[in-house]
Amino acid sequence: MNLKTFIERPVLSAVISIVIVVMGVISLFNLPVERFPDIAPPTVNVSTSYFGASAETVLKSVITPLEEAINGVENMTYMTSNATNTGSAWISIFFKQGTDPDMAAVNVQNRVSRAIGQLPAEVTQVGVSVIKRQNSTLQIFSVYSPDDSFDENFLANYFYINLRPEILRISGVGEVQSYSNSYSMRIWLKPDVMAQYRLVPEDVRAALAAQNIEAAPAHSAKTQWKRTSTP
Repeated sequence: MNLKTFIERPVLSAVISIVIVVMGVISLFNLPVERFPDIAPPTVNVSTSYFGASAETVLKSVITPLEEAINGVENMTYMTSNATNTGSAWISIFFKQGTDPDMAAVNVQNRVSRAIGQLPAEVTQVGVSVIKRQNSTLQIFSVYSPDDSFDENFLANYFYINLRPEILRISGVGEVQSYSNSYSMRIWLKPDVMAQYRLVPEDVRAALAAQNIEAAPAHSAKTQWKRTSTP
């Protein structure tokens, strides 16, 4: 049976097409997800943050060293990168179809470790995250207050503390991203005033870091003493 047979017998072609569609619909509802064919290539995402840096600075001081170290990793096909003016940096590495995602993540992590010494100290303090993930979004949902009794910051903090850990524990979920603003403080500096006091941004950052100390409450030590002294 060749192609000419289907051309000369349109009824046969239509019946075969209908059977294929019906079998596909049945399989769609009964075939386990793990048996679905892999269409999207395995992807490993590398992300980090350089707080206070512009997109150009992030590109030159963070993304470029990482790309030079990652380029040529085993079974890699291509990679894309992105930098924002908020100091965030992302690099997505795509691999050949059939590549083990776990092994791909390990190979990328080894390459990233070589470039850690070339990154700014602020970036190494934050850390560089390497995770296996797909660029496509699995699901998007929103958290809201029906009576508007809670604002956006409260809901974002509630989601990050209570919902995000539960979602991450679901099998198949690689990453959870929140599009809301978290609790933070942004400071704008006046260059002319700083010049009068002979200060640089690093001096301001050091002053903030010196005052940003989490001290354990006194009753914690007392509780610990009671526990250790109880026979």
